[in-house]
Amino acid sequence: MSALGDTIDGALEWSVVGSFTRVGAAVRRRVDHWEAAATRDLSGRVVVVTGATSGIGRAAALALARAGASVEIVGRDGTRTAAAAEALREESRSASVGHVVANTGDLEAVRRAAAELLARHSRIDVLIHNAGALDDVRGESPQGIEQTVASQVVGPFLLTALLLPALEAAGPARVLWVSSGGMYSEPLAVDRLEMPASAYDGVTAYARAKRAQVTLTELLDERLRDRGVVVQSMHPGWADTPGVARSLPTFRRVVGPLLRTPDDAADTLVWLASADGAPLQQPGRFWHDRRPRPTHRLAKTRRADTPSERQRLWDWVVAKSGATV
Repeated sequence: MSALGDTIDGALEWSVVGSFTRVGAAVRRRVDHWEAAATRDLSGRVVVVTGATSGIGRAAALALARAGASVEIVGRDGTRTAAAAEALREESRSASVGHVVANTGDLEAVRRAAAELLARHSRIDVLIHNAGALDDVRGESPQGIEQTVASQVVGPFLLTALLLPALEAAGPARVLWVSSGGMYSEPLAVDRLEMPASAYDGVTAYARAKRAQVTLTELLDERLRDRGVVVQSMHPGWADTPGVARSLPTFRRVVGPLLRTPDDAADTLVWLASADGAPLQQPGRFWHDRRPRPTHRLAKTRRADTPSERQRLWDWVVAKSGATV
């Protein structure tokens, strides 16, 4: 990376729109001289991707399968997940794409999925937490946890804990969380993670869950790095995915052609999953367009990120999931 590249990157990051849209990806690809994200032969590696039936998760699964990895996709609808796995096998020309059916917000389903994955694989090289929707209406998991937090925070934490034996066997393994730039707007506040029905707002609930994911990345990395497991988070920018079309139709109409393709949005995720160098040498970071980014843009979120609140998040997730790491 050059001084000119740093200057251009900084200007894009300051603008937000330039950074998060397809403009940022196109400019940074050129000035930072990106190679294809998955240039290495990943034969023999096992990658688990949740939420991989469409959008960013599917694009990442396809790229990793084409690079030779054995890919397991996790989806909540059995018919749709099986069809997605079959399509990925055809497009990647790889027979090594399997699937597991589980809603990541249902902790019992997560336990069954983990057992199935461990029965198939003694080692797992990469676990990608991508599942999670932005819902307008408040819901609850079978365990009574608000659905956004259950599927994007508690369930992924539990899946990580259950798959640790296979991750440690693969060391250095990687656990990757797909967060969102929306998390910049929300401070860490454990008491406000589960929004009540009377005050529920899907965008806010989503942003709070994404903030929790980034904090958990740092907390998990502190505990797992010495065990051969590197934990990272990233945000993909603004992408034109089925989830955005369903949940944010007005945003999609306004931003329109500036939205990233799923492939562009998945680039950093695939790079973190496959490349050596920075992805292994800078663990516990929050990434966007192949560069580590600050986790705060606003003073209010920085002030809330205290050691005591971080410990409260850890204790809360452990209690809700029943998992220990």
